[in-house]
Amino acid sequence: MFNKKTFYSNGKLLITAEYLVLDGAKALALPTKFGQSLIVESGNNNEIVWKSYDLDNSIWYEDIIAFNEIKNRIFVESQDIKNTLIAILHQSFLKNPNFINNSVGYKVATNLTFSKNWGLGTSSTLINNIAQWLEIDAFELLNNSFGGSGYDIACAQNNLPILYHLENKKPIFEKVNFNPNFKNNLYFLYLNQKQNSRKAIENYRKKEISKHSIQEINTLTNQVLLATNIHAFSSALKKHENLLSHILEVETIQQQLFSDFVGTIKSLGAWGGDFVMVLSETDPVAYFKNKGFETILKYSEMIL
Repeated sequence: MFNKKTFYSNGKLLITAEYLVLDGAKALALPTKFGQSLIVESGNNNEIVWKSYDLDNSIWYEDIIAFNEIKNRIFVESQDIKNTLIAILHQSFLKNPNFINNSVGYKVATNLTFSKNWGLGTSSTLINNIAQWLEIDAFELLNNSFGGSGYDIACAQNNLPILYHLENKKPIFEKVNFNPNFKNNLYFLYLNQKQNSRKAIENYRKKEISKHSIQEINTLTNQVLLATNIHAFSSALKKHENLLSHILEVETIQQQLFSDFVGTIKSLGAWGGDFVMVLSETDPVAYFKNKGFETILKYSEMIL
């Protein structure tokens, strides 16, 4: 038996270097005020009784996972969420066998403070919480389960903006000062659909990325980070969008959905879904609501 333990991780938004961060480009990433907690209590029957709660406190996933399924990585046909959890917990077991060998069972509850459809890091916050619980390396756990650059793990663990890149596949990041004097002109708009990050990464991996493209993104990340006025910031965002549009061979979201918008719209993370960042000198809420987009948050509401 042990006392109840609670862990928490921040959500994330990737402001620059989406996709190219996988190839070593420097990315600016911001931890969010939203995140996910994980509560662990003693259980029994050599199993984990798992419950996952969404923002509205409804249970969006629940199941019982036997220790044997975790130790031997036994997947269950057509149960994707359970199999994902088994894969993560199996990798955790390989790093810290005591969590199963020295236990008779657990009750685990996860609680999101954002809607799981928002794409703010349901998976990365889970990975980081499990890593905290079992005292293992969260970056390694991510690498051995979902994959990805790991910028989201850096955000999960830190309360300040992050400049992040991979060097020889190892995460290198530093906390930076990103506090633009025009942040009242920044908003985050939800595009009413969830993007599958893993599929987006798979599609990107099929493309040849030049060193020149990575250097260009590094320059633009610095320009975004250091911009002292709204016009310099807007210019860097537009150049970034156009470069990614060329690489991905996809129109920018502004071209696709908001071509008459007066302001700048920047995709964040996987293109085509989740949140975009909006830079506008006037309040843009009415414009987006007229187009059927109801979820728009101010910078101060979203970012830590």
